[in-house]
Amino acid sequence: MWWWSQLYLHSRLFWWISNWRGFPDIMSSDYAGELMIWIMLATLAVVFVVGFRVLTSGARKAIRRLSDRLNIDVVPVESMVDQMGKSAGDEFLRYLHRPDESHLQNAAQVLLIWQIVIVDGSEQNLLQWHRILQKARLAAPITDAQVRLALGFLRETEPEMQDINAFQMRYNAFFQPAEGVHWLH
Repeated sequence: MWWWSQLYLHSRLFWWISNWRGFPDIMSSDYAGELMIWIMLATLAVVFVVGFRVLTSGARKAIRRLSDRLNIDVVPVESMVDQMGKSAGDEFLRYLHRPDESHLQNAAQVLLIWQIVIVDGSEQNLLQWHRILQKARLAAPITDAQVRLALGFLRETEPEMQDINAFQMRYNAFFQPAEGVHWLH
């Protein structure tokens, strides 16, 4: 019965600690109260950190899914979700959390529309994001349904419809038929 020996060793260790010369001084009433405060503060900090991680794990997983696929940092996706507002951001995260590849494609197109129409409409930025989507194999012409989806998610930022339509025409020009290759929409 090995547990008897373990119990004996633990009881001997406890006896040694309690009879240690400095032990009563360390556990004086002033020090014990201060120690208890620090233990409570440490416990609150741990509970806060663990609770935050548990409560935001779904959102972080959805954001990471898109950013990993695009091979980018999570900051642009998080910034977009923050600018969407609480309800639209939650809708976008639920939409992105769906396992379909088409949902990931549409979420990437919403991110593209936000990056070009809202953040920076320069030609260099457009080419950079087009290349990112190509590397992720998510580059495709923007459909009217994706524009409506983006308008729904970005309703808090109130984007102009004519700006989005102009961007759609500009971006879809990348997919014009060349040398007999035709895109099916």
